[in-house]
Amino acid sequence: MLVSGGPPQGSFRSSQLVTMSEWMKKSPLEWEDYVYKEVRVIASEKKEYQGWLLTTDPVSANIVLVNFLEDGSLSVTGIMGHCVQTVETLSEGDHRVREKLMHLFTSGDCKGYSPEDLEKRKNSLKKWLEKNHIPVTEQGDAQRTLCVAGVLTIDPPYAPENCSSSNEIILSRVQDLIQGHLSASQ
Repeated sequence: MLVSGGPPQGSFRSSQLVTMSEWMKKSPLEWEDYVYKEVRVIASEKKEYQGWLLTTDPVSANIVLVNFLEDGSLSVTGIMGHCVQTVETLSEGDHRVREKLMHLFTSGDCKGYSPEDLEKRKNSLKKWLEKNHIPVTEQGDAQRTLCVAGVLTIDPPYAPENCSSSNEIILSRVQDLIQGHLSASQ
């Protein structure tokens, strides 16, 4: 059951409540409404989880929650989608929490680059790939990830080791191309 209507101004408690069958039926775009928000999840056997929703798997509806601990470390919890009974939004968070979550699993290689440097690297690589007739798009919330032909992604700082694909042949060829581009531009 979805509790309709938004929360009153200044309050985000109990703004959305979703049951198991509805959670499994939702589309990835609907799950995206919960990303980077603090939620309470009730799973089977009345188990309760609370944390910042980092992502939902588009196939299994599994949920990944993150909690920031007092000692500066973090806790990551996975909840199987078929076990989810209710998901309740507790807090929208603020831009600092959102930024922290967005960059939580970013490669440590990015720390040496300013946002402007990363943008230049991304644009340079994108133009070079397009010049070589390789279809490339930008994806993600901040348009930080390059996607090649819909089968390979390149994350910041846009080096060969930042490529990911299930197709080993394409992965190897694009990594070689990127290495060539980096060598030529230095």
